[in-house]
Amino acid sequence: MKAEIDPQMDDGSGGAGGSPHMRHSARGLLHRIFSTKLDKCTRRTKLIIGLFILIYGAIAGKLIYFGLLPAQPANSYSGASDTVAAARPDILDRNGQILATDIKVTSVYADPRRIIDRDEAVDLLTSILPDVNAKELWQKLGSRKGFVWVKRAITPTQKQAIYHLGLPGIGFMQENKRVYPDGNVAAHVLGYANIDGRGISGLEKYIDSQGLSDLNTAGFKLTRDDLKPIVTSLDLRATYAVRDELEKGIEHFKAKAGAAAILDVNTGEVVAMASLPDFNPNQPVLALDPNRINRMTVGVYEMGSTFKALTIAMALDAGKVTLNSKVDARQPLHYGHFTIHDFDATHRILTVPEVFVHSSNIGAAKLALMVGVDGHKAFLRKMGQLTRLRTELPESAAPIIPKNWGVLNTMTIAFGQGINVAPLQAMMGVGALVNGGYMIKPTFLKRSEADAMKNAKRVISPLTSEEIRYIMRLNAEIGSARKANIKGYFVGGKTGTADKIIHGRYSNDRVFTTFMAIVPSDKPKYLYLTLLDEPQALPETYGFHTAAWNAGVITGKIITRTAPLLGIAPRQEPPPMPFPLLAKIGYAQAEVPQTSTAGGLH
Repeated sequence: MKAEIDPQMDDGSGGAGGSPHMRHSARGLLHRIFSTKLDKCTRRTKLIIGLFILIYGAIAGKLIYFGLLPAQPANSYSGASDTVAAARPDILDRNGQILATDIKVTSVYADPRRIIDRDEAVDLLTSILPDVNAKELWQKLGSRKGFVWVKRAITPTQKQAIYHLGLPGIGFMQENKRVYPDGNVAAHVLGYANIDGRGISGLEKYIDSQGLSDLNTAGFKLTRDDLKPIVTSLDLRATYAVRDELEKGIEHFKAKAGAAAILDVNTGEVVAMASLPDFNPNQPVLALDPNRINRMTVGVYEMGSTFKALTIAMALDAGKVTLNSKVDARQPLHYGHFTIHDFDATHRILTVPEVFVHSSNIGAAKLALMVGVDGHKAFLRKMGQLTRLRTELPESAAPIIPKNWGVLNTMTIAFGQGINVAPLQAMMGVGALVNGGYMIKPTFLKRSEADAMKNAKRVISPLTSEEIRYIMRLNAEIGSARKANIKGYFVGGKTGTADKIIHGRYSNDRVFTTFMAIVPSDKPKYLYLTLLDEPQALPETYGFHTAAWNAGVITGKIITRTAPLLGIAPRQEPPPMPFPLLAKIGYAQAEVPQTSTAGGLH
């Protein structure tokens, strides 16, 4: 009987058991089990694997190359020096308070030529800088430039997070950023500088025009310490108070907009200015809104009855009338198809001071006709009302004057209709009327009275100047300026209410109100102006929306807050002889119209 042989059994000699055929089958099985996939690859698969090896090898080589490169300064990249924000001088108020300054900030940039994985870089950077547009950044990083900004002025936390990403081609740079510590206060005067450190408007643009921009273009890398601060004429405290009272007044009287300013009539310095609505220079996008213009220099308006001060001064200085002269205002004044009325008609003969106190349109027109059309134009040109006012602020507007100036134009311009000027321009003219008769160009830079007088020009006599101060004081005592007659400050003032022109015609219910006040009237130091665009009548104003009830009230509050700040202390008693030249010629100053409602409140 034959024994069965198990092919898997060992033959006892340590080799593989079984026949040669069986051993060959076992080796084939082992080869199939332990062979790699590479052994089974086609020619195409081997080619792809080879390409991957080459690509990763190139990446590894590039990393080694970047690692061996010396560190390259940030500003050596092409375009960096042209885009880094240049240093700018500090802007200070007259007392040394900072209005605008530079701070150092960190910005992040990229060298697209060193970026390894653009998609990864965009994903990682935008995760830390969510306000960066991913699509725009992706396009930037795909350019062939050696320098592109990723984001300007990042936070320290963002810098640390980006640093720890360790992305090749991403770096940091310190640069200057312009900041305005007081936000909206004095925004229209300061203007703003853009992210590249270039002045766009206001004093910032003026600074560039004085040579700073040329120095930067020429490659001079100045620091803030290299630049002398710009000292402005502004008083920060008074400017804040003016803006605050104006803002509250606009809200209270439901006006569309408004502006206010304080002018030193002896130096021409603009001590405070506000125009609302305004903007924050730290976020100046709203500065482009046409409703946020500087209404003191860019807007031109009919100034209403405040222009009567110029008309009366013209007639007095030309010798056509004296304070004792009388003007017939009993009947409306007719010219062709036009009729001139008085708002608060007296229907009687008025003295020259009464023309002012009662704000008589008829009286003002007749005074202007005494001088004549040519004389009227010449006087207003001398007073700076017919040409564009140029100051350090680049933004200004030319006045709108009649193309064919005739008799009717002289009649209406006499009481503030038919000519549109910038409010600061009107302040310049009235300032010359009350400062002794010198035309002094307004400035937004600090200067002394001696420096101002070097370029001052006499435009009226000292006597005429005193006469205007007298009638302005009279108007504050018994006329339309009574609501700004703050006790202790010997205020003088004049109201102005002009109907707005809507679609080419004067509106019956929309007005532009102005109020001018001098402090103190015997020897003026400051001229105040407040204007409101379309103030509304309120129950407390008895249905009136004229200047005395709104702009006059606001001016009174501004005087109360700012006069002490500006060094004018209230006096317990009025000055014993406030108008010495009038006393010298025998004018009876105590004789004023005996009525408590002279001129009404309009």
